[in-house]
Amino acid sequence: MPELPENEAQRLTLERECLSRTIEQAALGDNITSIELPGDNELGRLKGRQFTETRRHGKNIFAGSKNGPWITVHLGMTGWLIPFDAPDDPPDHTKFLITFEGDRRLAFRCPRKLGHVKVIDDPDAYIAEQKLGPDALDITQTGFCEMIGGTRSAIKSALMAQDKLAGIGNLWSDEILFQIGIGPERRASELGDGKLEEAFETMRRLLQKGVAVEADYAQLPDDWLIRKRDEGGDCPRNGCGGTIRRTKVGGRSAYHCDRHQS
Repeated sequence: MPELPENEAQRLTLERECLSRTIEQAALGDNITSIELPGDNELGRLKGRQFTETRRHGKNIFAGSKNGPWITVHLGMTGWLIPFDAPDDPPDHTKFLITFEGDRRLAFRCPRKLGHVKVIDDPDAYIAEQKLGPDALDITQTGFCEMIGGTRSAIKSALMAQDKLAGIGNLWSDEILFQIGIGPERRASELGDGKLEEAFETMRRLLQKGVAVEADYAQLPDDWLIRKRDEGGDCPRNGCGGTIRRTKVGGRSAYHCDRHQS
């Protein structure tokens, strides 16, 4: 599932490709059952408007203007926002399509029926309504340590809880724990202040790097777990000699090294 770096890359794409263009039409695609998309009245609200700014909070992308309306997009497991120009056709599995004046188009491609597009009035109100925690790149060290340190669940589950910390999912929670040498099943409340502070600094460093390369993971270091996240493979950390194992934590797969993580 796309996490904070992918969503930030998508926000940047919207900022570069879709701002200050008047919307001629917003329409639904084909095979749209079981996916949440705007109704006719909401689609009509977009006509004649422009997106003048973008935002991101956790895994939620926003595009709109000061006085609204906005769209909010959740990519789900396989969703992607794809700007393109006519006369090219929309990509396959397009669930939502915006036609701007001129040639520019914006498609929400989503092969699997997860994710959503909604029309809203205000991102801050939406974030509060959805009870999302602070964004993982905005939370303070104090806030992070209090939130994670006060959680009795497994550390991996605590990092992935969107109502506590928005933006981190399966992939990046594993990477954070790999880098700080903590097993995914360790109870969060058992970590000391020093380890919590290390987790915070590591989280920020890793996510900032993921954002800097716009989620092109081929540009990340070879000794990161994200590059060699294969069950039974050798630990990529230099000199470790461990093996990558996969376990279930809170119903989610967790990849970790059986030697340097404990």
